Amino acid sequence: MKILARQFFTLLFIFLVPSCAINPVTGEQDFVLISEDEELEIGREQHQAVMGHYRAYEDEDLQNYITRLGEQIADISHRKEIIFHFKVLDSQEVNAFALPGGYIYITRGLLAHLNNEAQLVGVIGHEIGHVTARHGVKQQSKATVAQILTTILGATTGNRNAADIGQLLGMTIITGYGRAHELEADRIGAEYMAELGYDPEELLEVIGVLKAQEEFDKELAKEEDREPRYYHGIFATHPDNDKRLQELIKAAGSKYKSEDLKANQQEFLKKIGGLVVGPGEREGVIRGRYFYHKELDFKISFPPKWKIENHPHFIRAFTPNKKIVMQVGMRDLNRKVGPKEFVKRKFKDDCKQGRVIKTEDFEGYTCIVEMDHPEWGERPSRYAIIYRTPKDAFEIMATTEESDLKHFDGRFLSAINSVRKLKKDELKEAEAKRIKIIKVEKGDTFAKYAHMSNLGNRAEDKIRILNNAYPKGEPIPGSYVKIVQ
Repeated sequence: MKILARQFFTLLFIFLVPSCAINPVTGEQDFVLISEDEELEIGREQHQAVMGHYRAYEDEDLQNYITRLGEQIADISHRKEIIFHFKVLDSQEVNAFALPGGYIYITRGLLAHLNNEAQLVGVIGHEIGHVTARHGVKQQSKATVAQILTTILGATTGNRNAADIGQLLGMTIITGYGRAHELEADRIGAEYMAELGYDPEELLEVIGVLKAQEEFDKELAKEEDREPRYYHGIFATHPDNDKRLQELIKAAGSKYKSEDLKANQQEFLKKIGGLVVGPGEREGVIRGRYFYHKELDFKISFPPKWKIENHPHFIRAFTPNKKIVMQVGMRDLNRKVGPKEFVKRKFKDDCKQGRVIKTEDFEGYTCIVEMDHPEWGERPSRYAIIYRTPKDAFEIMATTEESDLKHFDGRFLSAINSVRKLKKDELKEAEAKRIKIIKVEKGDTFAKYAHMSNLGNRAEDKIRILNNAYPKGEPIPGSYVKIVQ
């Protein structure tokens, strides 16, 4: 056992000793296995992967605004030699993140929740702080060591359990640094804010509104029977109760007079006027029991009281108890065959009760099949293919946990046959909701704005969160607020 221990620590020493570098922020030594050149290459490669998953938000003026602010922060950062890249992502997710090497991303979903330029600078500064302190590199280095130690333990002992223990140990090391890294990034971001003349206290406001959004989404998730969504930088407590965070923010602005620090609300609100909120037109828009897609030019109607979820590659509609479900996606067509032959080729003799589909604008084919779905398992299902063009088609699957598919099949067929092109008077319904900036008049309330905003369930709470007034705040006459139209 002593020999194994000596081998273990010898190998550990070999990996650790030559792997220290000076932290650009603290000036102290850090454990890293990745050189700066390697870090930059990792950033370039991962950037391609990110942009393969997301689309850039198409607003040149807003993108230039974010880039200008980002470059101002980068110019005073601890790593001025790096060329930073800033990208606004067309996503309703409430998120911002950074890749090693200086790639910074912020979603339109997060921008919608900010209320002035200082808050935006705080978010960008926080993400630049992750890069300047090399947090991503340090995390990756720890992950690499964890993997090496796991291999060494398994090889030297021949014991798989020992290797598993090493892996668990490695994961503990990796995940244990989340709190420290986020606090350090907040401290760095706050210092950058103050140096540029912005009030660091606004960073607390950002964290507060994002924490409120997180708590509200937990409530919505319970109502909608789904997993809640989390912003990656949120702490366990509200910033009002986080003394350590408050101390760091206060220290960042201690060298400056508070009256000399700015927020720049007007400039920021001007830039985000018209910002898309919720699903964009490229993703399709849900209105009650109807789904509209402007880019693909179609509408589908689901039964009353069904819930519709808009996923990246399909839409799903289901009853409140989720025992009846339909899924609609798109697929390319690779053969010049009609809908009936397409279905027959796909399911062969398993296709039962087949029938031709002729909607108002499209043709297709449908039948009952035994389908083994990764989520629903193997069960009788209604399958339909509806040709949108000679090259692509709507692919629809519908099923139920109930034993008698026939009892619900009429609802499936009704929805399938409702697929058609958008009419001229429906184009407005297919447009995405956007932020509108208005001046508060005497007597205005968030209840009034919620009625104007058409945000569906819990609209008043949603408007309050967008304006950092959740849960009980009301608009102040003469101020400016965001509504959604």
